[in-house]
Amino acid sequence: MPPPAPPRRAVRRAPPAATPAAADDPARTPLTREAWTEAATEVLVDRGIDHVRVDVLSQQLGVTRGSFYWHFRDREELLRSVLHAWRERATEQLTLRLERAHSDPREQLRDVISLPFRGRAAARAARIELAIRAWARRDAMARQAVDEADAARIGYIAQVFSSLGYPIGEARSRAFLLYAYVVGESLMATQGPAAQRESRSRFVEQLMNTPLAG
Repeated sequence: MPPPAPPRRAVRRAPPAATPAAADDPARTPLTREAWTEAATEVLVDRGIDHVRVDVLSQQLGVTRGSFYWHFRDREELLRSVLHAWRERATEQLTLRLERAHSDPREQLRDVISLPFRGRAAARAARIELAIRAWARRDAMARQAVDEADAARIGYIAQVFSSLGYPIGEARSRAFLLYAYVVGESLMATQGPAAQRESRSRFVEQLMNTPLAG
């Protein structure tokens, strides 16, 4: 009878490698690229572009720098992501919602005029807009993003005026004036009490719907 075989040793398998974000805290949901972009946007708004740095964001989010490099090559790619997210949310998605809300161009025009008065969402959008425009004064990449966003928004409003029957040249001029009003009203939200702001809004709507004399 052959001797009994020696007992087999259990093979210990190495645990699966954790992602950089999960390595910081096993219970933490790994950060996404969008989470980093949103955090960078908040720092931009609260502290300015000079504080949008990997070390600042890592400390704020409670993760290591390695988590950042899991999603981005460098800081510039993060900044591009901030600008892209802003344009998508504040221009492309907004324009699409305005187009889908009403088929009547007069109603679309009224919606555009009402944008600065839409509560917390409008206030937050204005804060982001102001921060990005401040950044654009000193950075060519941000300046290009702002110029493209302005052109796209004015183009949409010009289409609304064209739908109301205005010639293309006048439609563009009216669009520029209305857009300048909307931006100004958004960035000067504390200028005058609510009654004055509502009065300005009604006046602008009347003005924009009035054909030029002779």
